[in-house]
Amino acid sequence: MLELYLGGARSGKSRLAEQRICSAASDVQRIYIATARAGDEEMTSRIAHHQHQRRDDGWQTVEAPEELAAAISGSASANTAILVDCLTLWLSNWLMKDDLASWYGVRDEFYRVLQQAEGHIVLVSNEVGQGIVPLGALSRHFVDESGRLHQDLAAMADRVVLVTAGLEQVLKG
Repeated sequence: MLELYLGGARSGKSRLAEQRICSAASDVQRIYIATARAGDEEMTSRIAHHQHQRRDDGWQTVEAPEELAAAISGSASANTAILVDCLTLWLSNWLMKDDLASWYGVRDEFYRVLQQAEGHIVLVSNEVGQGIVPLGALSRHFVDESGRLHQDLAAMADRVVLVTAGLEQVLKG
């Protein structure tokens, strides 16, 4: 099963996605694939909060700031429940490399892996397309690519949830 949780910053999407994984089945291995990089003190603090305040010892953490497809293919099985948090951080990591040809290949490999993966996979991503069009070229490209990514994943997903103020709105499934 593939699920996509979308929402704005601090909307509660990660917490709800974690709860979804925990309530799905008790006999599966829970894997948290983290895409964040701790580039400053504030991000280091956010990562620590997720690790220590929100996840118990029942989670295995895999760090994958760039190699997300490999992390999923190496972890997914019929007995796993995988939470990927967050796709927009993963996208940012790739766009900062300024290598679009590589990004498109990486994205397509990610799609292929998702379509073949076994188990339960929940993807978390920031919905950024509801605001104004950004002024800078990199920011506009990020909004464009995240929008395309979300549309493609929503088409693939069995269930899509939009989270606002900690409340789920099921868009699909």
